Formats: sequence, structure tokens, C-alpha cells
Amino acid sequence: MFTHVDHGITLPKMTRKTTEKGRKYFTPDGNAYPSITTVLNILSVDSIMRWRKRVGEEEANKISHQAATRGTSVHKLAEDYIDNVDDWKGKAMPNNLYTFSHLKDIIDKRLDNVWFQEEYLYSDRLKCAGQVDCIAEFDGELSIVDFKTARKPKKIEWITNYFIQASFYAAAFYERTGVPIRQGVILITVDHNEPQIFKINTHEYLQQFLDVRQKYKELKENG
Repeated sequence: MFTHVDHGITLPKMTRKTTEKGRKYFTPDGNAYPSITTVLNILSVDSIMRWRKRVGEEEANKISHQAATRGTSVHKLAEDYIDNVDDWKGKAMPNNLYTFSHLKDIIDKRLDNVWFQEEYLYSDRLKCAGQVDCIAEFDGELSIVDFKTARKPKKIEWITNYFIQASFYAAAFYERTGVPIRQGVILITVDHNEPQIFKINTHEYLQQFLDVRQKYKELKENG
């Protein structure tokens, strides 16, 4: 059983809408901000287009659908398990349960004192929003925890966008609550391999977020 911290913090409610141009979140004050994933997509659009051309549109769509379905299932399993739901396995497919089992071992040993799960966060200063997977203590330190799935092991230089995302969530959480979160943790399940754990200092990636946010503004918002 995981401990859920009674911190007395209530985060503002938001709505969101997804279109072919990306996802936007709407704040209680009526502001519309792009999602952090939509902003970060500009970093990978060229490589994704090259990949789709190389494997073909049909195969690319198949792989993308399978990855999205598996990712959603693993995230749901993690959320319910950490929320101490009795029937946390639900109707998950055996392959997704197997994938999650690798994360489960890490979660059991190193994560506790949960603050939030699947909570919306936004920043008026950074003009961006998103949904954080988990805010909890990891190895005893309050952290932004993100769950990922992958077909192959990731090199650290390939996943800068994961670190930038965690950095944004930490900044948005501080803006909303005044509580600093200095550690970001990325947990990646990898097909037929050991899971990967990456721990970062969220402060080190904030400038990179600012650079990407400015580039997004120039490309998408200013035409």
C-alpha cells in the first residue's frame, strides 16, 4: 500500500481539446495554452517524417497505434496500482501486464508518499500546460515521475524532450503551489530488456524549455 500525503494543496481544474494542430488546455482564467507535448513535438517532427517515409505510412500508423495503446494501458496500470486500487489489473491485456511488471518492481522499492497523479498543471509565465503522470517521493526525494514505454533502450541524448517535460512540470508546480521539485525521474519499460531509470535536476533543463517554447511561438503562433 502506498502512502498518499495529506498536503492540503488543491490544483485548479482545467479543460482541454485536441485537434489536428495539437492539444490545448484552458485555464480557469480563460487562457488557452498549448500542451507541453505539442510544444516539444517540434523537436522531433523532421525525424518522425523521415522514419515514416522509411517504413511506409501503413507500417508507421500500425506501430504508432500499438505504441499509443500500450502506453495508455501501462499508464493506467501504474495510476491504479499507486492509488491502491484493489482490482488494479482490471481488464489489461497480458502483454501490457508483463510490460508493467518491470515498472512495478521499481515502484515497489523506490516510490512512496504520493502527492498527485495524472494532474493538470499550467504556467501563466511559461504559457504552457500538461498532465503530469505522478508527483511522489522517489528514493526519498519529492520528484516529477514520468512513465514511458519503448521498443528499444534509449540513449540519454535521444530523450532530452523527456527531461525538458519534467522540468516544465516542476516549474509549473512551483508556480501554482510554491513547492520546489528539483528531481525528475523517467522510468522506461523496454521490450525484452531491463527497464531504464533516468534521474535529472529539473533546474538544468528549464532554459532548454524556454528555448523550445520560443521556437514554438515563432513557428506556430506567429506564423
